[in-house]
Amino acid sequence: MTASPARAAWPRWGQRGTAGAAIPARLTFDKITHRYGALTAVSDFCLDIAPGEIVALLGRSGCGKTTLLRIAAGIERQTAGRVLLDNRAVASDNVFQPPEMRGIGFVFQDYALFPHMSVHDNVVFGLRTLLRADARKVALKALDRVGLIQHADDYPHELSGGEQQRVALARAVAPRPGVLLMDEPFSGLDRRLRDSVREETLAVLRETQATSLLVTHDPEEAMRMADRIALMHEGSLLQEGSPEELYRRPTSLFAARFFSEVNEIEGQVRGGRVETSLGTAPAVGVPDGAAVVALRPSAIRLDSAGRPGRVLYSRFLGDTDHLEIAVEGLDVPLRARAVAGLWQEAAEVGVTFDPQQALVFPASET
Repeated sequence: MTASPARAAWPRWGQRGTAGAAIPARLTFDKITHRYGALTAVSDFCLDIAPGEIVALLGRSGCGKTTLLRIAAGIERQTAGRVLLDNRAVASDNVFQPPEMRGIGFVFQDYALFPHMSVHDNVVFGLRTLLRADARKVALKALDRVGLIQHADDYPHELSGGEQQRVALARAVAPRPGVLLMDEPFSGLDRRLRDSVREETLAVLRETQATSLLVTHDPEEAMRMADRIALMHEGSLLQEGSPEELYRRPTSLFAARFFSEVNEIEGQVRGGRVETSLGTAPAVGVPDGAAVVALRPSAIRLDSAGRPGRVLYSRFLGDTDHLEIAVEGLDVPLRARAVAGLWQEAAEVGVTFDPQQALVFPASET
């Protein structure tokens, strides 16, 4: 059977299920604070990661994500707080275990491969506790799992970006670390390749069973890769939970905005419901008073009823069209998604929204 052109172009990653399993460790950040001079990069950060769990640290550049990885690895020492592995402190006020003693693997954003070493020797570098012959066998097995055993004698500059990422992953998992840290490992790849590499990397992580902490600024990547997401903002943990929980039940407007574009309209909460110019929705737990209702484009409903509006702009996106709609009484056009070809520019529409998808926040917190 001939592979499709798209699938044939994807990198081959060896046989699934052949990565060596590790003994996963619990990783705990206990009230971590870190400063660079007068700048506070991380503030009172707490997060407990269960053995074998995959957690994504998600946030904008500069919010402290990479700093936490470096602290966990022992590359930097925190200003205050503790790092624990299996409930044992490896970094605190009076304890500091060096990186090589922590049993932690690290995949750097730029992969950090040694240019003067072959691919094989790059992987062997992390196996210094083994005899040379044993280290060679382990390295070749790791390279075979990521589909690069045929490149064992090549040098990093002879490989593509995707292949370099796979070498970095092989080097990190070869020693079977209890914890694996990954700092934006897919950011240098083009989108089509990135999807494939993420899929196969996730398969390797599941096979090794290592506790994994992935840094990313891409919410889609976090939702695809992680069992749980920790959303950061300005050095602090803003919200943590499953991907579905953060998407469907954000605790702040910042969190809602982070996961997708949203339409924001004014509302008034009375007795557990919010009233807007487009309709009403539940507002459980939101105090009475002025509110902001965030509506993702998928929540907007178009039909012949509802608030009068007109389609200003339509952009074909495949199965759907992206629409911008001027609505009577609203200063800013609404953004919506609709079945492709259903609504044309200048069409008159009625606009409502799905009340179950409305995200309601007190105006004082926005």
